[in-house]
Amino acid sequence: MNRVAVIGVPSSAGAHGVGQERAPQSFRQAGFMELLSSLGLDVIDFGELPEVSYRPDPHHPNQQNLALVCDVIKQVTKQVNRAIFQDAKPIVIGGDCTITLGVIAGLVNQFPNLGLIYLDGGTDLNTPKDSHTGILDGMGLAHIIGKGAYEMTHIGHRYPLMDEEKILLFGYNPDSGWMDEAETKRLEVCSMIKYPLSKIRGKPEEAALKALSQLEVNVDQILVHFDIDVIDFSDFPVADVPHENGLSFSETMKTLKVFISNPKFAGLVITEFNADRDKDGTLSQKFINGIIGTLKLGHNHW
Repeated sequence: MNRVAVIGVPSSAGAHGVGQERAPQSFRQAGFMELLSSLGLDVIDFGELPEVSYRPDPHHPNQQNLALVCDVIKQVTKQVNRAIFQDAKPIVIGGDCTITLGVIAGLVNQFPNLGLIYLDGGTDLNTPKDSHTGILDGMGLAHIIGKGAYEMTHIGHRYPLMDEEKILLFGYNPDSGWMDEAETKRLEVCSMIKYPLSKIRGKPEEAALKALSQLEVNVDQILVHFDIDVIDFSDFPVADVPHENGLSFSETMKTLKVFISNPKFAGLVITEFNADRDKDGTLSQKFINGIIGTLKLGHNHW
């Protein structure tokens, strides 16, 4: 029986406002735990970490709430270590994008040849040096590859947390208006596997399989980072940072099914769901049903 550990991370510490910290509870209210169990999975419920909300940090305009963010990351790492000790794949519900650092820091202790699929509407390659906002969840991937604030780049037991060659960027949209010049230049020179939206549009499963084949030859396990903003905001209006002209909800779930069905799948991180945009819980329910559908089809391949 496949075993998963659900870890709630109700934190918007790295964001630009509140709302993401309420996503884990919103998913629970939509019946996520019961639906997971109905798949025949052995589900361990790790509950939720203490709630941490965004707060203005005018004294640190280039890296807001750094201490708060680092504290959350360290707590996530401990929970992921617990999951691995119990032979469970972590399903981590955030929360802002910075929590993925904690998941990676926990996984690489056991799986040093880890790969990362970064399913995201952006690339999160800003650093405190070149960010105009100081919002750390727009810098998550930069810190994962060792660029940015020392406290975040050195938060795990190795530096950098991941090599660029073991990362797949999937679904980002260079034309969205969210990528500034420094981030674009960093993307151009990096050695990550790159699948922008233009290579995926209209053929999500085919593109996902092709991209996955490039990544899996170099890694033993694969973590999937899933930022809600990869989905077109007009189709699914709940992302913390609205991205227009992204993948449709259906295309995104088809893509996710391919990634989760891979035998090297090691865990899933869900980020950037702003529950304040979903007052009646309708979008939470739709999202949970979609995730359960991908897991239903995927877990038999692990």
